[in-house]
Amino acid sequence: MPCMRYVSTRGEAAPRGFEDVLLAGLAEDGGLFMPESWPVLSPDEWRALRGLPYAELSARLIHRFTGDALTFDELHGFTTEAYASFRHPAVVPLVQLGPRDFALELFHGPTLAFKDVALQLLARLFDHVLTKRGERITIVGATSGDTGSAAIEACRDRPSLDLVILHPQGRTSEVQRRQMTTVLSPNVANIAIQGSFDDCQDLVKAMFVDAPFRTEMRLAAVNSINWARIAAQIPYYAAAALSLGAPDREVAVSVPTGNFGNVLAAWAAKQMGLPIKHFIIGSNRNDILSRFLASNDMSARGVEPSLSPSMDIQVSSNFERLLFELLGRDPVATAQQMSAFRATGRMPVPDATWREATKLFSGFTLDDPGTLAEIAHLHRDAGYLADPHTAIATAAARALAPSDLHMPVIIAATAHPAKFPDAVQRATGIHPRLPLALADLYEREERFTVLPNELREVEAQVRAHARRNTVEA
Repeated sequence: MPCMRYVSTRGEAAPRGFEDVLLAGLAEDGGLFMPESWPVLSPDEWRALRGLPYAELSARLIHRFTGDALTFDELHGFTTEAYASFRHPAVVPLVQLGPRDFALELFHGPTLAFKDVALQLLARLFDHVLTKRGERITIVGATSGDTGSAAIEACRDRPSLDLVILHPQGRTSEVQRRQMTTVLSPNVANIAIQGSFDDCQDLVKAMFVDAPFRTEMRLAAVNSINWARIAAQIPYYAAAALSLGAPDREVAVSVPTGNFGNVLAAWAAKQMGLPIKHFIIGSNRNDILSRFLASNDMSARGVEPSLSPSMDIQVSSNFERLLFELLGRDPVATAQQMSAFRATGRMPVPDATWREATKLFSGFTLDDPGTLAEIAHLHRDAGYLADPHTAIATAAARALAPSDLHMPVIIAATAHPAKFPDAVQRATGIHPRLPLALADLYEREERFTVLPNELREVEAQVRAHARRNTVEA
């Protein structure tokens, strides 16, 4: 397998290979890494992947992005380990909800959310590279609810890394918070930021841009700003599409998203030759992506809490990767757009670029009452218990899937309903139970630090955590 190279969306960071991109996360120029060119599979190559166990399918596709950084056998070993703990033998099973609607269940991992699929693998890749290099890193991440617990579960007790997760105080579900704060492993620290997820995300980006701090702490990222996260999410869309007839049958996808990473993985699968015809984006009241697609209004507003907190986001980091492609991979133009957005809260996307986006993407917004109604509808008509995020995606699919195209719609079911029991009970009268491994979650001791939205205070906490563990090691 030849070397795979990556470039920054803003053009001022040197190209590098997969291992360095994995450890760097964010480029030094503030941009996001993208493959220098897309690996494209022929229809026959896609057909040859049908029916493979998920761990093997995943390894065969991700290997296209790792290049010679890993052998196929090494990568297959990591994917086999990563998915061995998932509660369903298919890892990411499909459940039919209607004549052409199929829920792609991504929540059978240890923390009941789609982030497990990528992060269980990512932790093993970190360990492999760091052990080979004899290095130690500090991972910092921001979470709107699910990334944090998935990262903690994957990275806890690993000797080569420290992990600090920032979450917005009081803006996750109780299950989401407790899944993070009850892990008492010495290499894990949780910080509750007095602000929104966007504030947490800005703090993480600011730490990476602070070059002396980044170097001192050897920072790495687990958020979807890390390209390896996106690469590890591509296979589940491939698995679903292949099961439904691809490459000989087109499909559409409907994804509940705030940070644009999950739907970007589906779009990346299309770049690799998978016949995904249309992408439907489901938003809650924090609807920056839907507004952009409807009227080229990419303007940030205040984040409003909702029943679907993992989507309570107004700055969609991964949109930069799509913008880079839509602008013809022009890093100067991309940097200018992102600079304008940072300065004014509004991104002046050229009309021609916006029109290109709307050829493939459409957006849908659902408020809290509508979300509860959709959860009730799914339970009543399909016997399916959905969490609020998945419900937004199913409603979006029903509203926006092109009616004249007879193709299946893959709906990303991103979280187990037990992660959001209050909303599910309000809608259906049923209180979904946590799996047995988490049955005592509400009795476990919590540990976290509350900090204001101040970079220096957060950096001091990260430094203290990493230094303590380095000394103890």
